[in-house]
Amino acid sequence: MAHDGFHDHGPHGHSHAHGHTHAHGPGHNHAHADHLQSHMAPEDEAADLQVLATQFIDGFVQAADKASYLRLAGVPFERPGKGGAKALKLVDVELTTDWQVGTASPSFGSRELSYLPFPGEMVQERTNMSLVYVSMDEKSVVDLRDFLSQRKKDIEA
Repeated sequence: MAHDGFHDHGPHGHSHAHGHTHAHGPGHNHAHADHLQSHMAPEDEAADLQVLATQFIDGFVQAADKASYLRLAGVPFERPGKGGAKALKLVDVELTTDWQVGTASPSFGSRELSYLPFPGEMVQERTNMSLVYVSMDEKSVVDLRDFLSQRKKDIEA
Protein backbone atom coordinates (compact mmCIF):
# COMPACT_ATOMS: atom_id res chain seq x y z
CA MET A 1 0.00 0.00 0.00
CA ALA A 2 1.47 3.35 -0.98
CA HIS A 3 0.93 6.42 1.20
CA ASP A 4 2.44 9.70 2.32
CA GLY A 5 2.57 11.12 5.83
CA PHE A 6 2.93 10.27 9.49
CA HIS A 7 2.86 6.79 10.90
CA ASP A 8 4.15 4.82 13.84
CA HIS A 9 6.48 1.92 13.25
CA GLY A 10 5.44 0.46 16.62
CA PRO A 11 7.89 -2.22 17.71
CA HIS A 12 10.66 -0.66 15.60
CA GLY A 13 10.82 2.04 18.29
CA HIS A 14 10.43 5.21 16.23
CA SER A 15 7.68 7.47 15.00
CA HIS A 16 8.15 10.24 12.52
CA ALA A 17 6.49 12.33 9.87
CA HIS A 18 7.84 12.06 6.36
CA GLY A 19 6.70 11.95 2.79
CA HIS A 20 7.33 8.63 1.12
CA THR A 21 5.77 6.00 -1.02
CA HIS A 22 6.51 2.38 -0.26
CA ALA A 23 4.80 -0.90 0.41
CA HIS A 24 4.70 -2.39 3.88
CA GLY A 25 4.88 -6.09 4.62
CA PRO A 26 2.54 -8.26 6.64
CA GLY A 27 1.50 -7.02 10.06
CA HIS A 28 1.81 -3.31 9.26
CA ASN A 29 -1.21 -1.19 10.24
CA HIS A 30 -2.28 2.10 8.68
CA ALA A 31 -5.08 4.39 9.84
CA HIS A 32 -6.94 5.71 6.81
CA ALA A 33 -9.89 8.11 7.09
CA ASP A 34 -12.52 5.67 8.37
CA HIS A 35 -10.87 2.30 8.83
CA LEU A 36 -7.79 0.52 10.11
CA GLN A 37 -6.19 -1.73 7.57
CA SER A 38 -4.33 -4.67 9.02
CA HIS A 39 -2.18 -7.14 7.14
CA MET A 40 -1.46 -10.49 8.76
CA ALA A 41 0.72 -13.32 7.57
CA PRO A 42 -1.37 -16.30 6.36
CA GLU A 43 -0.24 -18.46 9.28
CA ASP A 44 -1.25 -15.69 11.73
CA GLU A 45 -4.65 -15.38 10.03
CA ALA A 46 -5.13 -19.15 10.33
CA ALA A 47 -4.23 -19.05 14.04
CA ASP A 48 -6.58 -16.08 14.56
CA LEU A 49 -9.35 -17.94 12.75
CA GLN A 50 -8.78 -21.03 14.90
CA VAL A 51 -9.13 -18.91 18.07
CA LEU A 52 -12.41 -17.44 16.73
CA ALA A 53 -13.67 -20.92 15.83
CA THR A 54 -12.81 -22.26 19.29
CA GLN A 55 -14.65 -19.39 20.99
CA PHE A 56 -17.64 -19.80 18.65
CA ILE A 57 -17.84 -23.53 19.40
CA ASP A 58 -17.55 -22.95 23.16
CA GLY A 59 -20.40 -20.43 22.99
CA PHE A 60 -22.55 -22.76 20.89
CA VAL A 61 -22.03 -25.71 23.25
CA GLN A 62 -22.95 -23.57 26.29
CA ALA A 63 -25.92 -21.78 24.64
CA ALA A 64 -29.30 -22.76 26.07
CA ASP A 65 -30.98 -21.88 22.74
CA LYS A 66 -28.66 -23.12 20.01
CA ALA A 67 -30.82 -21.87 17.10
CA SER A 68 -30.88 -18.34 18.55
CA TYR A 69 -27.11 -18.47 19.06
CA LEU A 70 -26.65 -19.34 15.37
CA ARG A 71 -29.06 -16.56 14.29
CA LEU A 72 -27.23 -13.98 16.44
CA ALA A 73 -23.95 -15.10 14.85
CA GLY A 74 -25.38 -14.56 11.37
CA VAL A 75 -25.45 -18.22 10.37
CA PRO A 76 -27.98 -18.51 7.50
CA PHE A 77 -30.66 -21.15 7.94
CA GLU A 78 -31.10 -21.25 4.16
CA ARG A 79 -28.57 -20.80 1.40
CA PRO A 80 -28.62 -21.12 -2.38
CA GLY A 81 -27.91 -24.52 -3.87
CA LYS A 82 -25.73 -25.18 -6.91
CA GLY A 83 -26.84 -22.89 -9.69
CA GLY A 84 -29.26 -21.21 -7.27
CA ALA A 85 -31.97 -23.71 -8.21
CA LYS A 86 -33.27 -24.81 -4.80
CA ALA A 87 -32.54 -23.40 -1.39
CA LEU A 88 -30.57 -25.62 0.96
CA LYS A 89 -31.82 -25.79 4.56
CA LEU A 90 -29.60 -25.97 7.64
CA VAL A 91 -30.41 -29.30 9.28
CA ASP A 92 -27.37 -30.25 11.36
CA VAL A 93 -24.48 -28.73 13.21
CA GLU A 94 -21.68 -31.29 13.53
CA LEU A 95 -18.92 -31.14 16.13
CA THR A 96 -15.87 -33.30 15.60
CA THR A 97 -12.88 -33.75 17.87
CA ASP A 98 -9.45 -34.53 16.47
CA TRP A 99 -6.32 -35.29 18.44
CA GLN A 100 -3.07 -34.17 16.84
CA VAL A 101 -0.53 -36.84 17.78
CA GLY A 102 2.28 -35.80 15.42
CA THR A 103 3.27 -33.87 12.32
CA ALA A 104 4.22 -34.98 8.83
CA SER A 105 5.87 -32.76 6.23
CA PRO A 106 7.67 -33.27 2.93
CA SER A 107 11.28 -34.36 3.26
CA PHE A 108 13.93 -32.45 1.34
CA GLY A 109 14.84 -34.24 -1.90
CA SER A 110 12.55 -37.19 -1.24
CA ARG A 111 8.98 -38.33 -1.87
CA GLU A 112 8.83 -39.61 1.72
CA LEU A 113 7.28 -37.64 4.56
CA SER A 114 9.28 -36.56 7.56
CA TYR A 115 7.17 -37.77 10.50
CA LEU A 116 7.50 -36.49 14.04
CA PRO A 117 5.26 -38.18 16.63
CA PHE A 118 4.50 -35.99 19.65
CA PRO A 119 5.38 -36.94 23.21
CA GLY A 120 2.23 -37.35 25.34
CA GLU A 121 2.19 -33.82 26.78
CA MET A 122 2.24 -32.28 23.28
CA VAL A 123 -0.81 -34.18 21.99
CA GLN A 124 -3.52 -31.57 21.40
CA GLU A 125 -7.29 -31.76 21.12
CA ARG A 126 -9.00 -29.77 18.35
CA THR A 127 -12.74 -29.45 18.01
CA ASN A 128 -14.27 -28.30 14.75
CA MET A 129 -17.80 -27.48 13.66
CA SER A 130 -19.54 -28.02 10.34
CA LEU A 131 -22.88 -26.64 9.16
CA VAL A 132 -24.85 -29.21 7.16
CA TYR A 133 -27.33 -27.94 4.55
CA VAL A 134 -29.64 -30.13 2.44
CA SER A 135 -32.25 -29.97 -0.30
CA MET A 136 -34.00 -32.77 -2.16
CA ASP A 137 -31.10 -32.88 -4.62
CA GLU A 138 -28.04 -31.75 -2.75
CA LYS A 139 -26.08 -31.79 0.49
CA SER A 140 -23.51 -29.13 1.39
CA VAL A 141 -21.20 -29.15 4.42
CA VAL A 142 -19.68 -25.80 5.39
CA ASP A 143 -16.68 -25.82 7.70
CA LEU A 144 -17.03 -23.26 10.52
CA ARG A 145 -13.60 -21.77 9.68
CA ASP A 146 -14.75 -21.15 6.09
CA PHE A 147 -17.95 -19.53 7.38
CA LEU A 148 -16.04 -17.32 9.85
CA SER A 149 -13.47 -16.36 7.22
CA GLN A 150 -16.25 -15.28 4.84
CA ARG A 151 -18.05 -13.36 7.62
CA LYS A 152 -14.80 -11.56 8.44
CA LYS A 153 -14.36 -10.57 4.77
CA ASP A 154 -17.99 -9.39 4.57
CA ILE A 155 -17.58 -7.27 7.70
CA GLU A 156 -14.32 -5.73 6.47
CA ALA A 157 -15.81 -4.87 3.06
